[in-house]
Amino acid sequence: MSWEMVAGFETHIELSTKTKIFCQCSTEFGAEPNTLCCPVCLGLPGALPKLNRNVVNFAIKAGLATNCKIRKTTKMDRKNYVYPDLPKAYQISQHDKPLCEKGYINLTSGKRINIARIHIEEDASKLVHQRGDTYIDHNRGGTPLIEIVTAPDIRSVEEAVEYLEQLRLIMKYIGVSDVKMQEGSLRCDVNISVRKKGEEKFGTRVEIKNMNSINFISKAMEYEFNRQVEILENGGKLEQETRRYNSDLNITESMREKEDAEDYRYFRDPDLVTIYTTDEEIEKIRNELPELPYEKFNKFTSVYGLPVSDAELLVKYKKIAEFFENACCGSKNYKAIANYILGPIFRRLPTDDEKEKAAISIPPEYLRELVELTESKKINSNMARSTLERMLDTGKSVGELLSKEDMAGLDESTLREICKKAVDSSKQAVEAYLSGKEKALGAIIGYIMKETRGKADAELAAKIVKELIGQ
Repeated sequence: MSWEMVAGFETHIELSTKTKIFCQCSTEFGAEPNTLCCPVCLGLPGALPKLNRNVVNFAIKAGLATNCKIRKTTKMDRKNYVYPDLPKAYQISQHDKPLCEKGYINLTSGKRINIARIHIEEDASKLVHQRGDTYIDHNRGGTPLIEIVTAPDIRSVEEAVEYLEQLRLIMKYIGVSDVKMQEGSLRCDVNISVRKKGEEKFGTRVEIKNMNSINFISKAMEYEFNRQVEILENGGKLEQETRRYNSDLNITESMREKEDAEDYRYFRDPDLVTIYTTDEEIEKIRNELPELPYEKFNKFTSVYGLPVSDAELLVKYKKIAEFFENACCGSKNYKAIANYILGPIFRRLPTDDEKEKAAISIPPEYLRELVELTESKKINSNMARSTLERMLDTGKSVGELLSKEDMAGLDESTLREICKKAVDSSKQAVEAYLSGKEKALGAIIGYIMKETRGKADAELAAKIVKELIGQ
């Protein structure tokens, strides 16, 4: 029997505002526990919240970047539940009038993952479990979030991963969040069910809560799909429930029965005013949007003619993509520039964090100048690579590192004379090459490179040598 996965995501993204959603406490990550909180964060009697307008603007920006419609009049609601990380015994969120709705993200296959809504809310505090005890850190409480809810459009783990990677990249590009999953800036709840292929009716939905690793999300979805299929094929019945992923055992475990919206007894928050946004404000935010990742990718592959793999790597890091584009200004050899970035420069930025920061010791115009010298045959590719390493070591330009003599180039007639000399001086290597030992040609080319102090075009030299020895 063939089964189909049906999944949707509820993705919580912490916004990069300097202060919390309803007070002036800092949102700094990594501070000492319970040092970034106040009566509003702690829900103390008489403490009144005041909405941070930047949170609304960031959420609108996220909505516009994911093709959502923006609701111009909305409100905040109370979501009531009792849990140790929520001192007020309710969370301020949005229920029936989300700020953004009816958006989408397109996958590379052309499939559209529809976004049902994006709403703003406050984060809960953090529970820390140690040696059988549970501690509460209220620093995170009140951090502004957007929750992005998809329709149940995802049919495979691969689609889920691509959707999340695209979403992360969009949020990073528009600057509303650092989306550092390891710091909890992006966390996912996955709603997943199974049904027989060809059926339209959805199966019983299970929610896997609070995952902050794409790798764990992939494993949890795969395990949960197989678990549900096994239960149904053995005649069992699935329960609607909330589960957690246990990464040590690579299983999902039951936490509690799944709540429905009515369980939260939503009602409008009486302490917060109605939120109004004008058409002019929305257009101003739209005009502030940068070029989005998929737009850059399309430009890199179509206008710059880069292979898909190169374009994907460059677009993955916003500052790297900008460095590439700046280096390309006034140049035509886009592929050579990409190769230098993805090769020597990336080797000096081994981690994702270093690539994100793109702390490159030379400006993009220095790289462009180097490529132009190679294009004009004033230096060869070997010299260009070694010069780039020196540029990256020192931060100096190619003009500061190479003399006029170094950049004088080598005309073909001069190179041919040196190749004749190399052939005459390398009888054993010539005989070895003629007898089928390809590596012997390297010894002859090495002689030529030494004679020309690395200025010779190795490919052209090899061609001339083969002509001279009758190959």
